[in-house]
This record gives sequence, structure tokens and C-alpha cells, in this order.
Amino acid sequence: MGAAVAGLGIIIRTIAAGHLSKDRELATSGPYARTRNPLYLGSAFLAVGFAIAGHSWWAAALVITYFAVFYYAVMRNEERDLRARFGTVFDEYASRVPLFLPNFFDQGHAHPLDAAPEKPFSWEQYRRNREYKALIGTVAALALVWLRMWLHRHFGY
Repeated sequence: MGAAVAGLGIIIRTIAAGHLSKDRELATSGPYARTRNPLYLGSAFLAVGFAIAGHSWWAAALVITYFAVFYYAVMRNEERDLRARFGTVFDEYASRVPLFLPNFFDQGHAHPLDAAPEKPFSWEQYRRNREYKALIGTVAALALVWLRMWLHRHFGY
């Protein structure tokens, strides 16, 4: 179950990274049309997935506390930078797209930036953003969780 939740996190991060041109333009297409922080949303799913896999309420509580405190501050700090860089374009975007939790059901509003064309996902952009490192890390960490479970089942460790 934890691996499935972590896998969803990797999928979210992958899609987001394929739409993000860091420091060059404001990302508003793909998952950025539904949440201003899809990479952090994906990271939250990854963390919850590992908390589930670890079978620990304490770990889950620590993960939730960490995300609530640290990531909220990071998102707000990044918003200040984006506002300084993109000005009213960012303000318009931020007024229509939620900070973290996506709103899939609000069909009453137009696309976040009506004049901006929807950009397709780019594997080249995914590679440039080095998001493959998150995939490699997740696979390695899940392998360690699986090894721990296997050792416990067969040897009592």
C-alpha cells in the first residue's frame, strides 16, 4: 500500500518536472494549472507512502508535522521570489490556482492564464530538472523497505 502511494507521488513529480522551466518562465500548464506546488504535493505523497510502508504512527505524525511546518514556509518563501520575478502575472495565477491541494472540481473558472497556451509534457525538461534522481531514490528506498520486510519474515530481523 505504501509503495502505491509513493508511486503516485513519483508520477505527480514526474509530470510536474516535465512542465517546469526553472528560473526561465512561470509554470502554469499541466499540474501547475491545478496547484501551484505539484512537486511538493508529489513529495507529500512520497512521504506518506513511506510512512505507510513503515507501519509507524509516530513516523506518520512526524512526516505530517514536518510538511505542515517546513514545506508551508518554503512555499511562501518561493512565492515571494516568484512575485518579485513575474509580478502581476504571478498574482493573477496565484488568485486562480490553490497553493497546495489541487481543486479538480472548480469548473466555473477559466484556465489559470487564459492567454497562455497549454504546454505539453517534455521528457527533455524532466531530464533537465534531474527529476530522475527522485525516481532512483524512491526505487532504492522501496527496495530497502522490501529487504527489511523480507529479512523480518525469514530471519526475524
